[in-house]
Amino acid sequence: MQEITVAELKKMMDNHEDFQLIDVREEYEAEAANIGGKLIPMGTVMEHLDEIPKDKKVVVHCRSGKRSATVIQALEQQQGYTNLYNLKGGIMAYAQEIDPTLVVS
Repeated sequence: MQEITVAELKKMMDNHEDFQLIDVREEYEAEAANIGGKLIPMGTVMEHLDEIPKDKKVVVHCRSGKRSATVIQALEQQQGYTNLYNLKGGIMAYAQEIDPTLVVS
């Protein structure tokens, strides 16, 4: 599985690179702390395949990186995705290393 660090994600954001950020946490988690990703909760991902492109980089994140890794594994194995990147450490790492104002519970 491909991974990127929070520093690499921040650089991609700052450079306005063409990629999609997907948040697979639950709605209440995204309301509490958000880094701008499209919210597609883990349990609904397979119902939203039309919103996950196969032709550009897609970074998937959750709280710690575990749920997003599970989602990526399923999409790669069942749907043939090859352009997915797991955010290593999830939004917890982003809050710790990039934006300490984020409150992640």
